[in-house]
Parts: sequence; structure tokens; C-alpha cells
Amino acid sequence: MNVNYLAHIFLSGNHPEIQLGNFFGDFVKGNQFHHFPKRVREGIVLHRKIDEYTDSHPVFRETVHLLKPDFGRYAGIMADMYYDHLLAVSFRRYSEVSLRCFAYNFYFHALLRYPMLPPRIKRFIFHFVSTNRLQQYATYRGLQTSLEIMRDRKSSAFQPELAIRVLDSNFNEMNQQFHRFFPDIVHYSAEELNKFS
Repeated sequence: MNVNYLAHIFLSGNHPEIQLGNFFGDFVKGNQFHHFPKRVREGIVLHRKIDEYTDSHPVFRETVHLLKPDFGRYAGIMADMYYDHLLAVSFRRYSEVSLRCFAYNFYFHALLRYPMLPPRIKRFIFHFVSTNRLQQYATYRGLQTSLEIMRDRKSSAFQPELAIRVLDSNFNEMNQQFHRFFPDIVHYSAEELNKFS
């Protein structure tokens, strides 16, 4: 389940088609990516590598462990969501441009390449853009809205109000964990991007 859109797009560097592939990487299974352009394929591969790296990182595992009592088997998904929120809140710490500029640049390039999007992405991309989902991650309300969408479309197991309470109660600890983790994934992703070029 792809939930940490912002991080995946950000970790793609300034390559619109790699960003696009990384954005929808979870929606392309197995080898079903060969018909995409080369840069989009690279984004899909990068998406998978980022997921593997994140899941095995000791700091991310700390966050998952922290969330287990409240979310059980969904703790990893919630950690992804919280990390996107924490990235959005501190975006200028890692980026030379504002979150607003970054988000609108991505929306422009995604819509420009609409014909190449997988069918499932085509079904929600206009709502994703019109609600400015990437920038909304920076607020509790925006995060709760994303969780409500997940609950309505994926599983009633997601409880948006609980998720916000847990985030608020553990904000300082998770924020520290995120900032210990994120420089590592930035470095790892940059090395993987260099291999493509």
C-alpha cells in the first residue's frame, strides 16, 4: 500500500519521470513496467529499493515498535504516514525549494504525462492534485484527511482520530527518530540515482 508519496517523490531528485515512477511504484507489480519509458522504469526500481532500505533500517524499526501497541500489523503503514508528515513539516531543512513549489511542480509534470499513468492512478490523480495532497501532509487536518481516504477506500481498520492522537502524544520522539533516519535514506537514494546515470 503506497502511503508515503511525498518521501518517494522527494527522494527521486529533480527528474520528473523518475519522480513519477517512484510515485506510482506500488501500483506496478513484478516485471509489468517494461512498457514505461526508461526514466519511469528507473523510478519504479528506485521505489522498491527505498522500501527495502526503509523496512530494514533500525531507526524506522524503532518507530514501528513504538506504534505496534496502537496499530498492530498496520504500524509500518502508520510510520510511513507519520514520516511523510514530519518531512512536510520540516521540508526546507532538506530542500532548496518550498513544499508548495515542490508539490505544484510535481503536479504539473504528473498531469503532463497523464497518458502513461497506470489505470488506478488515473482514477485518483485529479483528486490528488485538486486537494493538494502533498502540501496537506504538513498539517494534522491534512494528514487526517489522507487517513480518512485510506479508511474509506482500503480498510475500516484505519482510525484517523486515533492516529492523530498517537502522533500528537509521541510527536517529539518520532520527530527525533525521523531526523535520525532521513539523512540516511537521502544519501542512499542519491547513490542509487547515480547508478542510473
